[in-house]
Parts: sequence; structure tokens; C-alpha cells
Amino acid sequence: MNPVNSSKNEVTHPYEKLTPDCILDALENVGFEPSGSLLALNSYENRVYQVSLNDDSFVIVKFYRPNRWSNTSILEEHAFTQELVEQEIPIVAPLSINDKTLFVFNHFRFAVFPRQGGRTPELEDPETLKQLGRFLGRIHAVSARQPFAERPPLNVKNFGSDSLNFLLENDFISSEVRTNYQQAAEQALSLVENQFEAIMPRNIRLHGDCHPGNILWTDAGPHFVDLDDCRMGPAVQDLWMLLSGTQDEMSGQFRLLLEGYNTFFEFDLAELSLIEALRTLRLLHYSAWLARRWHDPAFPMHFPWFNSPRYWEDQMITLRDQIERLQMRPISL
Repeated sequence: MNPVNSSKNEVTHPYEKLTPDCILDALENVGFEPSGSLLALNSYENRVYQVSLNDDSFVIVKFYRPNRWSNTSILEEHAFTQELVEQEIPIVAPLSINDKTLFVFNHFRFAVFPRQGGRTPELEDPETLKQLGRFLGRIHAVSARQPFAERPPLNVKNFGSDSLNFLLENDFISSEVRTNYQQAAEQALSLVENQFEAIMPRNIRLHGDCHPGNILWTDAGPHFVDLDDCRMGPAVQDLWMLLSGTQDEMSGQFRLLLEGYNTFFEFDLAELSLIEALRTLRLLHYSAWLARRWHDPAFPMHFPWFNSPRYWEDQMITLRDQIERLQMRPISL
């Protein structure tokens, strides 16, 4: 294994100069008065901090990973969130300061957000699923009005085959299982591609990473956060990560989601056959994401189990399980 290859073009870690003083100075530079207290939040792709201000309020500041998105891609995300806010959809959008939402300080690009409290939604509650479905339907009704111009799509190539190729070309996969892992991944991707080609889903703008951790629940309902992975793709991408359990359990959960969703936007039932395909793409993309970021000291620290022979053996077994799932009948409603 040679993880060094993934960082051969990066001499220094991209966040090494993002010191507490730099964070506070960046906020002061756009007009805030931080008290000096800050808290690092759970984020690895970017760096996100809660910062207290002199008036006893708080803001959230997100420093974007260098070289990941272009400025126009980030601004397209911001414009999308604002479009949703204007429709009174509870999205936590970046603050506009002097008509700007994206700022630069010491070569770091950043945005400032209001602090939004909340808890993880209780997905076992039928009313919670119905309410989430209603808001996702409202989001997609707005999403479908126009496409992204800058954001990449979610497809088999960039989430699947590109991910596998990166892992293989950079010698991340343990030699003990490399051949079997590659065979399982290629067979799974062939099945995934067949399913996408069979239904040719309509692509709309998506949240993109709509798992329960990106939904903050309050007494007033959900607040959706972190559209950093928004992109074009099939609507079911924003729904399937809210499902869990057996086929029957997921069927029941999806019925509840659609009860609310279809009030505002019509779901194409053919996309049910993409749930396991999208799960497979996410598995491959996640492994490649960890590999691509392995030069960042935060990743070996927080993901010490990655890149071990046991990890790749488990992933190979999971991919074989996915091959079986991909050949099963999709959940039915």
C-alpha cells in the first residue's frame, strides 16, 4: 500500500495555517466581533467552528477545503440555499454581508452561518417521516425548476468507476484482497450501470448528502444543513439514506415519506430500483474519499481503521452483499 501517492502534489497540509488567530481575524475582517472563544465542530472535509461574539451570540464559520470546489460552484450552492429560504423552506443558509456570502482571508475561503440548534430526527416516528417527506417534496419542487450549471452530477462514473480507479491506481487496497475486491466492485458497478440505464432517471438539484446527521430537528420541525455536496441526480438520493432495517421495514418507511413528499412533488416510483445502486456508489465513493484525504492529519487520527487489511476485507464482503441486493427485487409500496 502506498498512501503517499495520494498527496504527492501537496507539500503541506492545506489547513496547517488555519490557526485560532486566523479564524478570529477572518471573522473580524468581515465585521464580526468575536469574544475569543471558539469550538471546532465535527467536520472533516471542511473545517467548521462555532465562534462566540462579544454580544453573547454565536455564529458558525466554515472554511472550505482548498482546491475542492471552484468559487462559482460554492456560490451556486449558496444561491440554491437562498432560493430555498425564499420559499420558506428551513435550510440553514450562509449570511449575506455587504451582498456577499463567500469571503477570503489568508487564502482561505469561508462562509458564515447562523447557529441553529436541534437534535437528530426520530425516524421511528411515523409523523416525523411524513414531515420530512413534505419538506423534501418542497425542496425538490424548487430544485426541479432549473439545473445546476457548475455542480457535478451524481453518476456511475464519478462516484463509482472513478473511485475504484483511484483506489487501484494509488495502491490503497490491501494486496491480500485486491483482486477479489476489484472483481466484486466491477461486478457491482456493472449491475449499477444496468439499473441506471434501464430507467434513465430524471436529474434534479439535490441536497446530495441528506442523512439524519444533516437534519436538525426542533419543536418547529426539521432544519436542513450542509449542502456542501449538493449536485444533480435522481430524487431518491435525498430519500434513501433515511431508511433502515429489512425490506419490509424500509417499504413502510418509504410509504410514510411519500405520503408527505407527493403532496408537493411527484416521486417517480421507478427510482425505487436505484436505492441499492446508490448505496453501492456511496460505499465506493466513501472509501475513495478517505483515500483522497489520507494526507490530511485529521483523517488517520479519526479513521485509524481505514487502509488496514481488515478494512478492505470487510469492504469486499460488503460489496458481495451488495451484488446480491442489486439482483433482488426493490422495495415495494
